[in-house]
Amino acid sequence: MKKGYFGQYGGCFVSPKIKEELEKIDIQYRSLKKNKEFKEELEYLRKYYQGRPTPLYYCKKLTEMVGGAKIYLKREDLNHTGAHKINHCIGEALLAKHLGKHKIIAETGAGQHGLAIATVCALMGLECEVHMGIVDIAKQKINVEKMKLLGAKIVCVTSGDGTLKDAAESALKAYENDFEDAIYCIGSVVGPHPFPTIVRDFQSIIGRETKKQIKELENRLPDYVVACVGGGSNSIGIFNEFIKHNEVNLVGVEALGKGNKVGDNSATITYGTTDVYQGYRTKVLKNENNEVVDAYSIASGLDYPAVGPQHSYLSDIGRVKYVAVDDKETLNAFYTLSKVEGIIPALESSHAVAYAMKMAKTLDKNQIVVVNLSGRGDKDVEFVLGVN
Repeated sequence: MKKGYFGQYGGCFVSPKIKEELEKIDIQYRSLKKNKEFKEELEYLRKYYQGRPTPLYYCKKLTEMVGGAKIYLKREDLNHTGAHKINHCIGEALLAKHLGKHKIIAETGAGQHGLAIATVCALMGLECEVHMGIVDIAKQKINVEKMKLLGAKIVCVTSGDGTLKDAAESALKAYENDFEDAIYCIGSVVGPHPFPTIVRDFQSIIGRETKKQIKELENRLPDYVVACVGGGSNSIGIFNEFIKHNEVNLVGVEALGKGNKVGDNSATITYGTTDVYQGYRTKVLKNENNEVVDAYSIASGLDYPAVGPQHSYLSDIGRVKYVAVDDKETLNAFYTLSKVEGIIPALESSHAVAYAMKMAKTLDKNQIVVVNLSGRGDKDVEFVLGVN
């Protein structure tokens, strides 16, 4: 496979000066990830600061209520800052320090990536600039205030529809003007090479832990692993360890939103076409005029019109099955998991929970479904109560 590509997807379609900088980052990263001191520092922070390993929890009551297969949750919501995002943020911040950078530029939708990067910047003494769409700032006020408390500068993005894609474009432009002193810490497995690979590598700790834990609990691998897909970092994080195990079915759950009409959802694998977008080739949501559309999801972290290139590739080769659930199913899962198990899930994660509940009841009681609970729903409670 060509460097920086997953099949036909991936690549680095940026200006020559930025491409040269990204090539330097790639070389430094590939060298650094073999460095003993770097790995030891990363593991120390994961264990004593972040709170890894996160538990794999058997949902006994939810399983009994739904009927059918056993449902397990990989509790990424129990990470420091409340989501899986800190997995790659710690790694990216360590990389920035080793590269001699003093500033991190990032984008965020639901605020979880922004919160995580602001947290590690405070820890490591780095300047932090987070770009966030005006719509998401209104929806995720608590995360915005947390980021400010941690010392981050919030750039309110009003262009486009003021959501995640616009925040990403704004952050990329800012990085182009400040790449000598700053590094762009992308929030998912998207963007030009080497970002999809770097983020995937740091997120793969989820799958490695899950594999070990399910063997300890059930003495075998799961039958299904389910995760939500926006850009796709949490899903690649848990899928990566199981890709080689063909007996494990991998299911990525996209946001169907309000329905299957263009602009009413964020289901990129389901409805997208191949194109170059924000510096890489992948599946992208476009209208009949071949224009990128404003995606929609009730979950700000899934509200993005493209998807990580590795997801596009895994879809093409049939290794991962991609499905979609709508806002109604998502809200039902949000309330159900809260009331039945005492776990309030993020709206993003609720998509995966919704599909797992629907699927589990069709399976044998001896089968096992593992859901990556990518984040907690504290950030969503006010918004959800306002919806209903």
